Amino acid sequence: METDHEAVPPNLADIDASAWRELETAASNPQSGFRFVNLCSVDSEARPQARMVVLRRADGSLRVLEFHTDSRSPKWRELSANPHVVVLGFCPQTRLQFRLQGTVELYASGSDQANAAWDTLSPWTRTTYTGGPPGDECGFDMIDEAVLPKPADEAEGKPHFGLLIFRARMLDWFQLRRQGNRRALSTYDETGALAACRWVNP
Repeated sequence: METDHEAVPPNLADIDASAWRELETAASNPQSGFRFVNLCSVDSEARPQARMVVLRRADGSLRVLEFHTDSRSPKWRELSANPHVVVLGFCPQTRLQFRLQGTVELYASGSDQANAAWDTLSPWTRTTYTGGPPGDECGFDMIDEAVLPKPADEAEGKPHFGLLIFRARMLDWFQLRRQGNRRALSTYDETGALAACRWVNP
């Protein structure tokens, strides 16, 4: 079914495009307000879960965001069982909030996608995937810097590295202003093309 993209008001199309430019910038700029966003999922008991993640890549043409995680983590298990998620970000400088709904694709270590992402990481970042599984209990002696073990070989972390590819189907754009907050909803088709965009009440 063809989408009538001409029905999208030009100003709303510009807002949508600007939002994705912000996300693309954030993926390469550690100082951006959208560099860290909330990834929200649902666990096995239908309880909502949220955690901060680093935005590693954004592609506005495909409506794709990329995140990295430890494949031993609870969120990897949650997303494997239910790939429907919300990504929420707020930039205090621009007073913009983005809430994106969509699904994630998981790529474990050894896949072409995960291998390519791993190759872009710094040696320090690679070492963050060594050690025990996220969330496991550790003694206070492991927190004391004086007794921390020597850094592990970065290669030891690769088997635990996981890549998350988020594909957006909806963007809830919110502009916080002193007078007259504004909010708009954009939806995307299966290819990532802008299918519809409309103003809604804040």
